[in-house]
Amino acid sequence: MTLPRSVRVGYGAGSVATGAFGTVPGLMLLPYLTDTLAVPALAAGAIVFLPKAWDVVLNPVAGRISDRTVDPRGPRRPWLLRAGLVLAVCFALLFAAPDLGSQAVDAAWVLVAFLACATAYAFFQVPYVAMPAELTDSYDERTRLMTWRVAILAFTILLAGASAPAIRDAIGGRDGYRVMGLAMAAIILTGALLAYRGTRGARIGVVEPSPGTLRDQLRLVAAARDFRLLLVTFVLQALATGCMLAGVDYLAGDVLERKGAATVLFVCFVGPALLLTPAWAAIGRRIGKKRGYVASSLVLATGAALAVLAGHAPAPVMFAAVGLVGVGYAGVQVFPMAMLPDAAAVDARRTGSSRVGVYTGVWTAGETLGLALGPGLFAVVLALGSYRSSDSGGAVQPDSAVTAITLGFSLLPALLVLASLWWLRGYALDEKEVDRPDVAADA
Repeated sequence: MTLPRSVRVGYGAGSVATGAFGTVPGLMLLPYLTDTLAVPALAAGAIVFLPKAWDVVLNPVAGRISDRTVDPRGPRRPWLLRAGLVLAVCFALLFAAPDLGSQAVDAAWVLVAFLACATAYAFFQVPYVAMPAELTDSYDERTRLMTWRVAILAFTILLAGASAPAIRDAIGGRDGYRVMGLAMAAIILTGALLAYRGTRGARIGVVEPSPGTLRDQLRLVAAARDFRLLLVTFVLQALATGCMLAGVDYLAGDVLERKGAATVLFVCFVGPALLLTPAWAAIGRRIGKKRGYVASSLVLATGAALAVLAGHAPAPVMFAAVGLVGVGYAGVQVFPMAMLPDAAAVDARRTGSSRVGVYTGVWTAGETLGLALGPGLFAVVLALGSYRSSDSGGAVQPDSAVTAITLGFSLLPALLVLASLWWLRGYALDEKEVDRPDVAADA
């Protein structure tokens, strides 16, 4: 089944919401806590991590609920509207704490607001990721659908990631963060509304959820070998990406010491994805999704490893290394997101019942865990390097902190990406396996 372009673009527009929320907290929240609210690095890392850890528990529940939603608009679309609206409001509040002169109150505000954001995001992201398995039965059409999604995602990440620090710096102080939060909330709301409207003409999946408890369903999903291997690979790479996102602001200010370098680094990281997402999709059609995934992962790891030169090589060399990361990043977004609905579709055909919501709930829980652990792990690296928090962002850092920032941004993510490929090597689903009607059970 070939999807109309309007549905591909409409579905992809949901990445405007997921891209903004997935990027800006990972990029801005840890520096906001350490360099504006003067929260110590380890405590700041915990505040960033805990709401995301809650999401890990909540996402499979959200998937189960969307699987059982009965609505004329389908089981998924209503959640795009409901959760998207709530997410936008909560995000605006995240950076809007009144200045009460209490570090504890400031930290508590961020923790509660981020927890509310994470809850709303679970009920948006899980149904959203579940939709491709119901929109089309075609192996190749899912890749085309993901190409639109990742292209729009890359554009949004570039827009949000580059403009968020620019807005903050233009206004300055806590007011800069407040205005930035409102601007990003508007982007999230726009994405949610566009996705809801753009998929109104799409095929509505007939959901026949499997019997049994959520625990039963999670156990069955965990037994799906190919899905399990793909998930571990993706989570480790999300962890690597989370480390790099969290390190951008620190690398720009404390290592490169260049004004506006955070925006340049982010453009280098995401910019290539705008041009190369269709190229990776074409490569995948030629050599297969798994081989394309391996190739893009190796490119990303190479660029990350070269970033260890920060502070020693000229800044343009550093920007080029991050640009290479961006080339690989485009691929590691396209391929796993196109492989996920394949695994869910194989399971549905094999068992005769749909668990796509549970699959995507587990998947987004894993992605959330990786992206949450990334800033948390980077915060641990900062603490080990004796990073000095302040309420003005002007603290002079010791050499140990500068080294920690560099390693946390470069070699650590590179090693995580390379390690992830150990699991990917066992993934076995290909086009013949996915498209045949009598798919054998996973081992």
